[in-house]
Amino acid sequence: MQTSTPYSRELTLLGLNDVAAQLQGQELALIDLAAQAYVTHSRGDSRLPQSEYLRFPNLERERIIPKAGYLGGAHPAAGIKWISSFPDNVGRGMPRASALIILNSVQDGRPTTVMEGSLISGQRTAASAALAARLLHQGDRVKRFGLVGCGPINREVLRFVLADRRPIDGLGLFDLDSARAEAFAQEAREAGFTKSIEQFGSADDLLADCELVSFATSAVVPSVSTLSMCPPNSTILHVSLRDFTPEAILEADNIADDVEHVLQANTSLHRTQQLLGHSDFLRGTLAQVIEGMTPARAGGRPVMFNPFGLAALDLAFAEFVARTCRAAGRGAVIPDFLP
Repeated sequence: MQTSTPYSRELTLLGLNDVAAQLQGQELALIDLAAQAYVTHSRGDSRLPQSEYLRFPNLERERIIPKAGYLGGAHPAAGIKWISSFPDNVGRGMPRASALIILNSVQDGRPTTVMEGSLISGQRTAASAALAARLLHQGDRVKRFGLVGCGPINREVLRFVLADRRPIDGLGLFDLDSARAEAFAQEAREAGFTKSIEQFGSADDLLADCELVSFATSAVVPSVSTLSMCPPNSTILHVSLRDFTPEAILEADNIADDVEHVLQANTSLHRTQQLLGHSDFLRGTLAQVIEGMTPARAGGRPVMFNPFGLAALDLAFAEFVARTCRAAGRGAVIPDFLP
């Protein structure tokens, strides 16, 4: 007589619609979740090994990145995000990035959930940028919010920053493809943004006019060489990590999500460290700002947030999605997937 195993053999699959249903309308909660993940990581209750990029012969921008880790806290999670970035996909009518996230039990290590990961990846990036804008940018309102790169990531960044409810009096847009910038402006208007929207001819021109700026490009070579044009007390969300030369980085008051992680993979900060032989130009982390260990701004320079994109955030968001999907009865369960 065959008896059932004393452990679960099932695996839950969560597709795009399942993930989207749990994230919809949760912007403020997700910004707070990003803050909690940063603090948990900063306090040492995480394990985030460095990622080795999978690259391809004769392709400079294309890559697939494994981001594995463990995050403790109130809802511990372990797993991996496997995310690809193929910028030419945009011209093929496909998204640039695609991803899977696998969650494992922290009790026995067995995989429990596989979910679509690009939506989580984009929203955790946007939530961290909005958190940085909340903490680092001074003033009750933003005169003009500039977005360099008019793709899905900055679309999410704008949505999360607007959800954080600080008034924004206007938008500035720049993209190498002016049609993408115009489409971005139209989408913003259709989503309810009624203030002025201006397109700029270059990133430098935008930086000179906007006090809060988000860079989300596919650049692999830095193109901005100075911050001298920036307004006083401006804030730069350097989401794409490779847009500024070392000379520009040295003009900024630099904050990261994690010092060790951001100093790799030819990021602008990595290039600066290689040039100088030290990382003294990096003042601290966003978690240190959250916990009052370092001030939000220092030195009267433009402050620049440089987020490497920690797996801690992916895990926090994925665990939230898996938990709330389970409560809502969403997802496809394969009962005998595992041995």
